[in-house]
Amino acid sequence: MATAAGSARIPNNSVTKYIVALVATAAALLICGVLNRVLGDSVPYVILVLAVTFSAWYCGVGPAVVSVVFILAGAKLVIPPVYSFNIHARGHLIGMLAFLVASICVVVMGEARRRENEKLHLSQKTLEDRVKERTAELDRANQNLRNLTARLLQLQDDERRRFARELHDSVGQVLAALSMNLSTVRTDIERLAKTVDALNESETLVGEMTKEVRTISHLLHPPLLDEGGLASALRWYIDGFTERSKIKVDLHLSDNFGRLSRELETAVFRVVQECLTNIHRHSGSAVAKVRIVHADAGLVVEVEDRGKGIPPEKMLEMDSAGMPGVGIRGMRERIRQLGGDLDIDSDSNGTIIRARLPFAGPSWIAAA
Repeated sequence: MATAAGSARIPNNSVTKYIVALVATAAALLICGVLNRVLGDSVPYVILVLAVTFSAWYCGVGPAVVSVVFILAGAKLVIPPVYSFNIHARGHLIGMLAFLVASICVVVMGEARRRENEKLHLSQKTLEDRVKERTAELDRANQNLRNLTARLLQLQDDERRRFARELHDSVGQVLAALSMNLSTVRTDIERLAKTVDALNESETLVGEMTKEVRTISHLLHPPLLDEGGLASALRWYIDGFTERSKIKVDLHLSDNFGRLSRELETAVFRVVQECLTNIHRHSGSAVAKVRIVHADAGLVVEVEDRGKGIPPEKMLEMDSAGMPGVGIRGMRERIRQLGGDLDIDSDSNGTIIRARLPFAGPSWIAAA
């Protein structure tokens, strides 16, 4: 750790490293000259090996080799006999050879350490990049989750608002009319003919109110979906949708279409319900087609219209996970929770919404 920190303090510049190595070599030669006069010639090569070690570990193999060459050339200037380039003593020859061998070992070890440090630094940088990438992905996922949560809350408020408006506009008005009729019965009891008429009208209003409440309740969650299954619930809903919207809907189901898990049946019903509602509100199409078939241990749901299509900017907004309509976002989230996916193809000739959902294994119930 200390050597890594020290090398990090030396600028990553070749010229600077060579200069530092030469300065260290010169300082070592100077110290050898001083110590030689004080201690004799027993320690000079030890000091010089330290200089080579410093150069190899902190500056690299190139500066270390240059340091060795300069030390071999300058050693005779500081080790007796000074200022002479002839080797007169066997001890000096052995010391020089030992220094050379030790320097080679130090340079090799220093280069090995440098390469290991480079590998470690590269691995650390790669890991940091991957951590940053995963962190960014997690931030995006959290942001999308927060957006979805806000949208779901808004959807809940909108649904409650719509339900309250439906009750006020339909049931409330019928109850108001019933109240006025009952008041007429109370104040005009002596007029039996009028009383009979008011009672008949009140009975009719009560019947209409009961029918309206039943319709709203069934639209919120049709009991036929639990009792008769997806096929029966879809036929009931599409018949009522065709009557209300005047849009002709063609329903195609696989032969011997059996029961699915409750979660899968609810998801498919809501997808079809949302798609037909969007066709009625936005597409301007007079016809629609609903196709539900078994495919590869899963279910494929297609809803097609012949309307004006989805505008390109709206499609781009959907593809970029922006803020499209609550319906499309809700469908995608519901299908994703069941392990499926949702595709939308749209142009000026119409729109096809295709959902693929896997069967839920043990929850699948074969057709009777």
